[in-house]
Amino acid sequence: MKTSPPARLCLLMAATVILTLLPLVWGLAGCGATTTGSPPTPTRTPHPTSTPTPPPTSTSTPAFTPTPTPLPPDVNPLTGERVDDPSLLDRVPVAIKISNWPGQYVWPQAGIASADLIFEHYNEGWFATRWTAVYLGEADRVGPVRSGRLIDLEIPAIYKAVLACWGFSDGVLALFRDSDLYPDRVVSYSLPETLDPDPFYRDFSRDVPLEHTGYTDPARVRAWAEAHGVSGRQAGLEGMVFSEEPPAEGEPATYVYIPWRELDAEWYYDEASGRYLRWSDGSRHTDALNGQQLSAANVVVLYVPQWDTDIVEEPHSGALSIQFALWHSNRAIIFRDGLRIDAFWQRWDREDMLTLTDEEGNPIPLKVGNTFFEVIPTEGLEVVVEP
Repeated sequence: MKTSPPARLCLLMAATVILTLLPLVWGLAGCGATTTGSPPTPTRTPHPTSTPTPPPTSTSTPAFTPTPTPLPPDVNPLTGERVDDPSLLDRVPVAIKISNWPGQYVWPQAGIASADLIFEHYNEGWFATRWTAVYLGEADRVGPVRSGRLIDLEIPAIYKAVLACWGFSDGVLALFRDSDLYPDRVVSYSLPETLDPDPFYRDFSRDVPLEHTGYTDPARVRAWAEAHGVSGRQAGLEGMVFSEEPPAEGEPATYVYIPWRELDAEWYYDEASGRYLRWSDGSRHTDALNGQQLSAANVVVLYVPQWDTDIVEEPHSGALSIQFALWHSNRAIIFRDGLRIDAFWQRWDREDMLTLTDEEGNPIPLKVGNTFFEVIPTEGLEVVVEP
């Protein structure tokens, strides 16, 4: 009998009980274009209540990062999409920190469907996630905007972006002040000496706690950046590779399940649109600006070493900031066109783009369109993939 995704997620909860206990073993250790039409009704079966076994880890890593091939001036370097007016690409990318928990206060977020790239990662405490959205284009409104995390020291450097986040914990703030992003590539209320013009505002139209009322948009952030001397097309954005046609290799993968502890993420491949549709905790995850379901041309799982630091991120609970070693190389899985392609991600120097390659270092192309990156630990959490 066919089951709806919400019903199916209930069946999955038994399978995730053990996964939710995994952080105790570790030490107790906030997309893209939309698609029209209704997604197909999945015909999945419940997963066994056993801890999934990670796929084999190759003992070799790519030997080199290929020299990037410059894209034509009318092609978005973050999506591979052509634009009618190349001047629309003559702007600095913007990275905005967005809340993803708790769902009853932050869903649906605004402006996600306009992002070129989204990074989802664990928040402190290893139970919920937060997003960093990267925009070369525009969005009328983006949020709720929340505080930055250690991973946000890396993402703006990769994509030559200006980072906008509401604030920082004291320990993380000290690292940002000491980074090459300060003072002209990071804007936050924790940095009042550079907060002019203020790109943030509050929206009280929803009955939610104050911390979930902050918003901005890429145009406001770019206005701030221009006032601080940063504007125009950024050098070094080459490196992402795209293709309309899927590669010959790959195994069928029409369903991807990410067992985050408090809000499971599911991606269902919609053959009609050629995109993966996002579900969160059994419900369609939509954008507040248009009500349409979030979708991605590419879903990329990045296996990234992660660990608790000695920085207290949440004073009330004592939860510690998580470090994300988004440098050097590790495993990745690319999902595009209903296929799974095993890969490696590479980033050897701070200013390098994040590239996806095979074991020989040859680039693996993404599908033209937006990409949603799932940044998961190298151990203790495994995606479930079904053909």
